[in-house]
Amino acid sequence: MALPDTFDKLKKLLTQDQFELLLDEEKKEEKQKIRLVYLMNDAVESFLVFHEARLTGEYRKEYEGELVSSLSEKEKDEIPGPRYVLVVHQGETVVTVFFEALSLEVNCYDYGEVGHFWMKGWEYLRLLEYRLAILRDKRDYLGESFCSREEVALSELTAFPPLNYCCYPSVSQEYIVPREEPWTPNKEALAVMEGMAEKVGDRSFLFWLGIYRRFSFCFLARFLANRLHKNAHAPLVDLLAERLKAAAALYPRRSFPEMEGRLALAEKRRQFLEAQGIHADIVREEPFTTARDSIEGKVYVMRWKKSGTSRKVVVEEIKEN
Repeated sequence: MALPDTFDKLKKLLTQDQFELLLDEEKKEEKQKIRLVYLMNDAVESFLVFHEARLTGEYRKEYEGELVSSLSEKEKDEIPGPRYVLVVHQGETVVTVFFEALSLEVNCYDYGEVGHFWMKGWEYLRLLEYRLAILRDKRDYLGESFCSREEVALSELTAFPPLNYCCYPSVSQEYIVPREEPWTPNKEALAVMEGMAEKVGDRSFLFWLGIYRRFSFCFLARFLANRLHKNAHAPLVDLLAERLKAAAALYPRRSFPEMEGRLALAEKRRQFLEAQGIHADIVREEPFTTARDSIEGKVYVMRWKKSGTSRKVVVEEIKEN
């Protein structure tokens, strides 16, 4: 049977052993819209939505093991009943979803000032790695139709080892989702970096990119990664940050009234530092909107400082008295 693209996305989730439902437990045996988490990150919150759905059996919310599933569709001339039946085995238990249609719900958000400080050292580069990674996930899971042309170009930088998780991971090793050949740059990523280096007149970095294009060895990737935190290459890194911020600004910001006070204090702190000639950025750490997670809303001021030939940052969490 030929099924729409949303069913391909459902199959992809199930083959990855992902099955996180958002439903009203008290009404699970009544017809309702049931959301299945598809892709959730700081750039997008998306769901597969089962329409006129009814759930039977035991759904184990905390289950993280292997899934075995089957999907069947009723023929038009069959007796009345739900059009689709999805059966999912979570270990020893079985949950069944009866539904009439499946759609994709997507909410994109501004991720240009959002980040986390889970890893220490060169935090501003790890923020770039994080934002590029979630952008690439949006492109891979939802398609280029949910990205601007600028986002498509920038997302290629996840295939630039000097800036991806090979050199500046934003999460610890156990949380990294490995990509194929992460140490191998692609030509699109190199072209993006060369274009930016040329724009800011960074001839030194452009020279080493030419060498790296010919000889994509790991030690050269580490060498270029080391160059990224040098003062001499600050304009290149700043240009990338500005492009990411501008691309993300196309989307609305999440709104959390409980964070507004801290954001106001952060802006006052930023202005105070700027008046002293110290560049500073505000970074937000936000929970999800549709499905609240364990992340608490936090606000940081990240101020820049020179340390010898390198640029470093000091991160201050802003709290209300």
